[in-house]
Amino acid sequence: MDSTVPLLRLRGIQKSFGPVRALDGADLEVPAGHVTALCGDNGAGKSVLVKCVAGIYVPDHGEILWDGRPVHLRTARDAAGLGIETVYQDLALADNLDVAQNMFLGRERRRHGLLDDDAMEQTAAQTLRELGVTTVRSVRQPVGLLSGGQRQSVAVAKAVMWHSRLVIMDEPTAALGIAQTATVLDLVRALRDHGLAVLVISHNLNDVFAVADRIAVMYLGRTAAEGPVERFDRRSVVQYMTSGRVDAAGTTTAAA
Repeated sequence: MDSTVPLLRLRGIQKSFGPVRALDGADLEVPAGHVTALCGDNGAGKSVLVKCVAGIYVPDHGEILWDGRPVHLRTARDAAGLGIETVYQDLALADNLDVAQNMFLGRERRRHGLLDDDAMEQTAAQTLRELGVTTVRSVRQPVGLLSGGQRQSVAVAKAVMWHSRLVIMDEPTAALGIAQTATVLDLVRALRDHGLAVLVISHNLNDVFAVADRIAVMYLGRTAAEGPVERFDRRSVVQYMTSGRVDAAGTTTAAA
């Protein structure tokens, strides 16, 4: 596949819920080996766009290209089959289960009809090591006893363990302290360094500029601006978020 072709490309995505048009021709490019930050005010359409990629919603119009080829994502299973995994803000972890059990939840390994606990424990531990997660001491720790940053690490490790190629993270540092935020941002960089495409939804511009290679800003269901992070500064991102454009004194950013 041509390396210049983004792993994921959305063209003219539209989605309505009754009389409300949540997406009005949104575009997005997400290359492999890059962190793309998706920014926008509440109601801009970020979550709806991501759910179209995750197979939760089916667009009314527009095109989704994967490796340059059109695809139809009608279910979450369709998205997972391509290697698209989403870590939602609630993380969807079971507090009463340990780390390894959470990472294999719904995809348990069996041997001779019985759960293969040893194999699951080894694979879970190996995945955490490969991602550089050192704060989780044991994969047999109950998830309910982990900190917010540790829980986020487990949720991301669970996503990448299934040969994913694109990991979508919804507000991954929300409600985390400084040290926990730093841990999660290191994890985002590790995913990129492993060659994965990472799409991060975030309101925190400090985090965005700390890890993003590309930024896309949505405004009223459309993509107001998109391009390499060097084309943006905090002022221009805020202006795109709040008005869909920058004023004459702002940083001009062409879509890329």
